Amino acid sequence: MRHLTPADYNRQPWKNGRGLTTEIWRIDAPDGSLLARLSRASLVEDGPFSLFPDIERNLTVLWGPGFRISGPGLSLRCDVLIPVAFPGDLPVEASESGGQQSDDFNVMTARSLPRPEVTVEHDGSDLPAGGLLALYAVDPVTVNGIDMARDDLILTETGARVRGHGPVIAARLFGLT
Repeated sequence: MRHLTPADYNRQPWKNGRGLTTEIWRIDAPDGSLLARLSRASLVEDGPFSLFPDIERNLTVLWGPGFRISGPGLSLRCDVLIPVAFPGDLPVEASESGGQQSDDFNVMTARSLPRPEVTVEHDGSDLPAGGLLALYAVDPVTVNGIDMARDDLILTETGARVRGHGPVIAARLFGLT
């Protein structure tokens, strides 16, 4: 089990230069291409998303009013604590933000991998082992007896027991080990 805190994370500009992302955790293939990445970002205005060829994306709004993402054949409302999935190479734009900030948690995986399972878990959740389980604390919570502050991440290949009032974003990633 690995426990990461904001001191371990890296801030970097978006690929399209329109904002900043906090990269929480990342694993690359031997050729340097992205296999999986967990990150956090703030959407502060309507506009285009960065393109990520051959990547599947999953986004969960953490707080704020949310927004809509739209592109060819796609229109998804992104509301608080409801994961949505979409192709990273589809040109999409955010709209309906009302000019207000929404923060979101992102899971990106190579299209060659099985799609991740992303859920929102609460006090009393018991998650079985399987794949790599990434647990992101939206608010303070205890996972497997480890106290997590807001924005902490736990990576584990074992099961997980969630205790406490704060929700947790659980991303189960496959094909990485």
